[in-house]
Amino acid sequence: MGKPVTLLEALCGHASSLGAQSIRVEYKGGRERVFAYRGGTWVGIANYASSSADAKELRGNLAAAAKKPVRTVIGGQVCILKVRVFDSLGEDAFEVTIDPAPKLDPSIAPSFTAKQGQYLAFIHNYTKIHGQAPAETDLERYFQVSPPSIHEMIKTLERNGLIERTPRQARSIRLLVRPEHLPRLE
Repeated sequence: MGKPVTLLEALCGHASSLGAQSIRVEYKGGRERVFAYRGGTWVGIANYASSSADAKELRGNLAAAAKKPVRTVIGGQVCILKVRVFDSLGEDAFEVTIDPAPKLDPSIAPSFTAKQGQYLAFIHNYTKIHGQAPAETDLERYFQVSPPSIHEMIKTLERNGLIERTPRQARSIRLLVRPEHLPRLE
């Protein structure tokens, strides 16, 4: 899937790989301490000096996610990160739940941009013709854009629940949108 977008996503990914469904971030003694909730206990997974760039980035990520849940991909699965702020000994602390995103209802046409629709239509047609999903290089050739642009679009489609992929497996894009909901490929 590539590098996580934020430090919060990376920490949630690490916690998830340990079998945790939530993390907690607390301030104590000039440090930001991060714990993963696993098997009924909190396990420390990170510890940053509060004045460090990482601690500042994490606080910014938490503040943004407290206002609006974050949709991300963790371990090949689309997840929603929800932040709850609570008081811990007079300081703000944060609990982040890592929930699987609800699947799209296939009978309802999902919303996507015109550009995303063209990528989805290409993936559908390529798979139908070749019997396998396109590689990112196939998308690059067709849309005549750079590799980073293609990769970002694939990550966006996955994050929005329009496609899914198997981590570390080539040509594993699977369309989650019914063909009748796709635009005509131009």
